[in-house]
Amino acid sequence: MTAAPEARLPRPGQPVDAIDTPALVVDLDAMERNIARMATFARDQGMKWRPHAKMHKCAELAVQMVAAGAVGACVQKTAEAEAMAAGGVLDLYISNEVVAPAKLARVAALALDLAGRGGRLSIAVDSEAGIQGLAHALAARGAGPAAMDVFVEIDVGQGRCGVPPGEAAVALARAIAQHAELHFAGLQAYQGRAQHLRGVAERHEAIAAAVRDARHTRECIEAAGLPVGLVTGAGTGTFACEAASGLYGELQTGSFLFMDADYGRNAPDPAQPRFEHALFVKAQVISRSRDHAVCDAGHKSHAIDSGLPAVWPHPALGTLEFANGGDEHGILRPDPARGLLPAIGDSVWLVPGHCDPTVNLHAHMVGVRGGLQAGVVERLLRVDARGALT
Repeated sequence: MTAAPEARLPRPGQPVDAIDTPALVVDLDAMERNIARMATFARDQGMKWRPHAKMHKCAELAVQMVAAGAVGACVQKTAEAEAMAAGGVLDLYISNEVVAPAKLARVAALALDLAGRGGRLSIAVDSEAGIQGLAHALAARGAGPAAMDVFVEIDVGQGRCGVPPGEAAVALARAIAQHAELHFAGLQAYQGRAQHLRGVAERHEAIAAAVRDARHTRECIEAAGLPVGLVTGAGTGTFACEAASGLYGELQTGSFLFMDADYGRNAPDPAQPRFEHALFVKAQVISRSRDHAVCDAGHKSHAIDSGLPAVWPHPALGTLEFANGGDEHGILRPDPARGLLPAIGDSVWLVPGHCDPTVNLHAHMVGVRGGLQAGVVERLLRVDARGALT
C-alpha cells in the first residue's frame, strides 16, 4: 500500500531539501514582511483592510492577518465562506452574487451561525432576484432585523457583475431597505481590470474613472434618502488610488500576500509599499540535454491563465527561462548571458504566473523560515477552501 499524501509531507524542523517535489512553498519571512507593510499602509491611511481569502484559501493565514489588523476576510464563494468560518474567521464578506436557493439557504445558515459566535456575514448583490432570494432564505431561518449587511455591486470597469453606476443602484438600495432582515451597507466597487495594467499612469486613470462612477452612485443613493455606509473594493495593483480617493473606506487586497509573476510585471507605484514574492513551486530537474533541462513541475502544479511561471534567479546560473512542457514537465532554457543549465537532481524554484488558481491545485502549502536555500520547514498550511467552488 502507498502512503497517504499527508504522510509524504515534510515535518517542521526539516531542511528545505526534505520537501518532495513538486510542492507549493511559502517563504514565511517574505510573507510576514508583506503583511506588515500592508497593515501599516492601511493603518496610516485610516482604511479598513479586508484581504481576499480567495487567493490563499487558508483559514490559518486569514486569522493571522486579522491578528495583524485586518477586519476580516473577503471570499467569492459560499463554500469559501464556510471553510473560513470553520477555521475561525468570524467577519466575512462574500463579494459576489449568490442566487441559487440552495446556496442562499447555506448563506442564511452561516450568517446566523456567525452571529451566534459574535461575527458577521455580508454579501454583494446586483439584482432584485438576488435580494428577494436572500431575504426569503433569512426569513425562513427566523433571522431578526438587519441580520446581514448587503452591498450593491456596481460595474466600475470590470465588465463582469454589477449594475451600471447611478440610478440602477438606487433601485437596488431601495429594494434592500424594504426587507427587515437586510441592511443596506454600501457599495461594492471593484475595478479588477485595472489591477494588471502595466503602467502606473494607466492604473491611476482607470481608478479615477471608477472613483467618479462610485461617487456619483453614492450621491444618487443618498439623494434618495438612504445612507451609504461604506464603499469597498480595491486590489493589489491599485489600492493606493482607492485609499487616496476620499471615497473608499475598505481595501480588498489579496495577492499582496504572496505576489505572483503577473503582478511582478507591473511597473511599481511609488505610492504603494513594495511587496515580495513569497509563493513558490519547488521543482527538481529530472532530465537534461545539450540545450535544455526538464523539471517535474508542469501545469498540474501551477496555473497558466496569466502566463507561465518565472524561474527564481540562481546565484550561479542566472535567470533561467521556463517553457511549456505539458502537464508534468517544465522546460528550462539557460540564461543567454551565462549559458548554464542546472544538473539532474538540482532544485529550481518557480514563481507562479497567477497565485490564486495555483494555490487551488494543492492541498497544503509548506511554510519555510530562513530562505529557500538554507531555510527549514516551520509550518504546514492547509488549503482549507481548495475546490470550494459552490
